[in-house]
Amino acid sequence: MRFEEHDHDRDEFGDLAELGHTHSIRGGSRPSGALLAVLVPVLLLTIVGVIALWPNSERAESRAALDFGAELVDGTVERVETGECLATAPGSDLECQVAAVRLEEGPDRGDIFELEIQESPTSVTLRGGDKIVLNRVSAPDVPPDLRYTFADYQRSTPLVLLAVLFVVAVAALGRFQGIRSLVALAVSLFVLVRFVLPSILDGNNAIAVALVGAALIMLATLYLTHGYNEKTTTAVLGTFASLLLTGLLALLFVGLTNITGLADEDARILTVAAERIDVRGILLGGIIIGALGVLDDVTVTQVSAVWELRKANARMSARELYASALRIGRDHIASTVNTLVLAYAGASLPLLILLVQSERALGDVLTSETIASEIVQTLVGSIGLVASVPITTALAAAIVSRPSWAEANAAG
Repeated sequence: MRFEEHDHDRDEFGDLAELGHTHSIRGGSRPSGALLAVLVPVLLLTIVGVIALWPNSERAESRAALDFGAELVDGTVERVETGECLATAPGSDLECQVAAVRLEEGPDRGDIFELEIQESPTSVTLRGGDKIVLNRVSAPDVPPDLRYTFADYQRSTPLVLLAVLFVVAVAALGRFQGIRSLVALAVSLFVLVRFVLPSILDGNNAIAVALVGAALIMLATLYLTHGYNEKTTTAVLGTFASLLLTGLLALLFVGLTNITGLADEDARILTVAAERIDVRGILLGGIIIGALGVLDDVTVTQVSAVWELRKANARMSARELYASALRIGRDHIASTVNTLVLAYAGASLPLLILLVQSERALGDVLTSETIASEIVQTLVGSIGLVASVPITTALAAAIVSRPSWAEANAAG
């Protein structure tokens, strides 16, 4: 009898866990007064934070320091030959690629320019037909044969094609909800580009900017994707509480490990280009923004699991709902934490290979700032992710266990 009950529970919860992973959070009544009493202050704080931290300064000096004002022009490689480098001393054994490039933009449009690139293990190898980007130096004292230098490859066409395939795939499978998720993605990118990044460049506290930006993204994307209802609001509050916990842990352990944020080359460049910027704050803000992308997935799944468990058995108490949904959450967390760790490892793969090649002691490698910062980001984000399961599950179980919940959600 005990084994039969166990198998029945396993089948029921297995089906519900599968349903939870579809992230269907539709239905349900509008948020109750108790939920709104918590949601409204979060919304007001977010609005006040956006107004107070909205970027308003000019960054011409930063652009000049980074030389972003250099003119970029497109070109097409007509042919490539290999020969002696013209810029070196006669008799040198150095070889260069000499590419005939047709200029597609700028004052010399239509002209053929001979671009010389010294061959080395780190240099690019050009071929006829390559679409490239050139730096154009307009200073009058620069010789005509040195006016253009290689900057990059043109990538707009394949990137646009990839973006179109992504939109078609999401819209075809997700239909209307998929389209709404694409709109939510556009909102997230807008908030990052127009608010979070410029506000940090203005010298505002990066942690405050990241929290406000994450809250704004969370509110917009969750409600756009899943609708304005009690279930979504529960997921929003669970996500916000987990974000606060993640931010506090990040602040604590970045301080305890004395991570400066200067191990990254891009961060060091930023300190020159924007003196007011807080590099350590950027690291902390990155942890918060990075955690948000996984947190909303977990919180939405947990809320859906609690709702479906309640519909399957209306007699379950809040404690029983919590215990059952927590079992579903354990499976989700086990795979998600592994995904988070592998994502950070994949992003740092060249660095990890370099450190292994150095044959330094493992302890020295792990405690170096470059690796320690990745460890802090991974573990703090993972702890926030793990904590989001009991936090959101307890909140959802308390809400659906109210005496009036069944009547209020009968239509859902």
